[in-house]
Amino acid sequence: MGGGYYSKRKIGGIIVAAVLLLFGSETAVMAAKHVVGGSSGWDESTDFNSWASAQTFRVGDELEFKYSAGLHSVVELGGESAFKSCDVGGSGLKSYTGGSDTIKLTKTGTRYFACGTSGHCDQGMKVKITTVAADAPPTSSTTPTTSTSSSTTPPAASSSSSSSASSHHLIQFNMGSLVLIASSLIATSLLLP
Repeated sequence: MGGGYYSKRKIGGIIVAAVLLLFGSETAVMAAKHVVGGSSGWDESTDFNSWASAQTFRVGDELEFKYSAGLHSVVELGGESAFKSCDVGGSGLKSYTGGSDTIKLTKTGTRYFACGTSGHCDQGMKVKITTVAADAPPTSSTTPTTSTSSSTTPPAASSSSSSSASSHHLIQFNMGSLVLIASSLIATSLLLP
């Protein structure tokens, strides 16, 4: 009789652990952190058109702007008109000046960012980010682009840069999911005789 009790407990523990792992992995949406501009970061020398076209931005992902504070900034613009005209003064929704700023992509749609330093946006230091649903497949039709500039990268170079861009597409688990997985493994080991 004792063996049957432990067998039922063991099976019950395994089922609980499996359910927790299943739901834990569902809540651990694989969000990506996109370092804007890749290894070059948020800088005038970066071709943001090529960088952005090699990315798929999903709801839940994060943009990380890395730059020299004081030399650059990040301004989220109100719309495409402000983006095209580099109107960083009057139409800015929010400004960032910390040098390492993270912006979460919380909904589908298009957002526009530019450097607030005088003349930098006109030199191409701006990016248009189009965010798709978290479960949308990665396709070139849903990837964002920036406005064209005189130094547009040819398509062949853009596709060859996608492998280096994907190295910046880091998979992150949220902390709650890791705790859930760890606790389910502990619970399973405690239930075993």
